[in-house]
Amino acid sequence: MRTTTLRRANGRRTTALVASLATAGLVLAACGDGGEDTAAEDTGSDDTTTEETEDAAAGGASGEITLGFLPSWTDGLSTAYLLENQLEEMGYTVEMETLTEPAPLYAGLANGDVDMYPSAWSEVTHADYMEEYGDSIEDLGSYYDSAVLTIAVPEYVDIDSLEELADNADRFDGQVIGIEPGAGLTRVTNESVFPTYGLDEEFELVTSSTTAMLTELRNAVENEEDIVVTLWRPFWANAEFPVKDLEDPEGALGDPEALHFLGREGFAEEFPEAAEWIGQLKLDDDQYGSLEDMVVNEYGEGNEAEAVEAWIEENPDVLPELPTSG
Repeated sequence: MRTTTLRRANGRRTTALVASLATAGLVLAACGDGGEDTAAEDTGSDDTTTEETEDAAAGGASGEITLGFLPSWTDGLSTAYLLENQLEEMGYTVEMETLTEPAPLYAGLANGDVDMYPSAWSEVTHADYMEEYGDSIEDLGSYYDSAVLTIAVPEYVDIDSLEELADNADRFDGQVIGIEPGAGLTRVTNESVFPTYGLDEEFELVTSSTTAMLTELRNAVENEEDIVVTLWRPFWANAEFPVKDLEDPEGALGDPEALHFLGREGFAEEFPEAAEWIGQLKLDDDQYGSLEDMVVNEYGEGNEAEAVEAWIEENPDVLPELPTSG
């Protein structure tokens, strides 16, 4: 039995997502402290029901939507808070579930424990998860059309192609610094990039977390040391650090793909106003880049909601028009 711990963003209650490798099952359970807390939650639920009834009577949207995402993958972090802002404007109640690996997130969608994944690499990078769970997941549309996986080095490194890595392993201590073990980028690097370019014997893919990879990259750049890391676009780190993508003449990293909004089965039927609005949202490179930079860098952790409000104020014409109450 494997247990992955989650937390509700902005101080919301903690939950646990339990994934069984033997049965490929998944249960999402909220943790309570006892009778008084449960009673308080029940009272809150009654208040929410009253509010939702009033919203429905007024012709507005209602219901609770749970967004599941990996905060270390800042495309999902940024779009989750953007959706939270706009969905709450429509009248929905939004809950945030944060995870550390994509597998339980896709399983959660398939089992209905999470309502939405707000930035899925479902076409190529996470194709294996879609093959396993896709029959119980709704594609609500894509918001960005040119996402790519990359292997990168600092600009001062005189290597330009993945073909050159095998002969220069000593310069990098035989390591490619990666991200989470369960990431699609990790799988592609191990199963496609390494064998295609003969790196299996010369290199080890070091995995831990996106945060740890960025720390290693920052330290290497500050000391002008050689390092090779797994990256992707769009991602704020490409502008933050002086890095360049290594050429991939064999196409081992896969084709560009769109970033999708995925919902649990029945999402569009239960939340039609949300689904219609989500399907219209499109961001280009500049728009997405400015959103992610504001959320991650300008405002930082704990201030994501404020960052989104500031971004919307600076980009009033980017988002689709919100549905009007009847």
